[in-house]
Amino acid sequence: MSFFISDAHAQAGAGGPSSIFSLALPFILLAVFYFLMIRPQQKRVKEHKSMVEALKKGDEIVTSGGLGGTITKVGDGFIQVQIADGVEVSVQQHAVASLLPKGTLKKA
Repeated sequence: MSFFISDAHAQAGAGGPSSIFSLALPFILLAVFYFLMIRPQQKRVKEHKSMVEALKKGDEIVTSGGLGGTITKVGDGFIQVQIADGVEVSVQQHAVASLLPKGTLKKA
């Protein structure tokens, strides 16, 4: 009758103990992910926050939208930026992408 139905055989028990590498692999991947992605992003956020907190009147900036100008007034959450003679816009402080060296916009 074993022609139609295969005989049941006892399965071999689980192999020896798993290798230490297979047990440590998730922790290794987590550490690599942390050092390659999470930590650098946290550093960039910290640098941007300190740059935004240090903004003052007269600084030349570029916003994340590409608008360049000189700060004329600093408020709690917004700054006034002069983008041309007699033209001022109000911008959120966190929209400032970079701080330019003095005199950069006057050269352009």
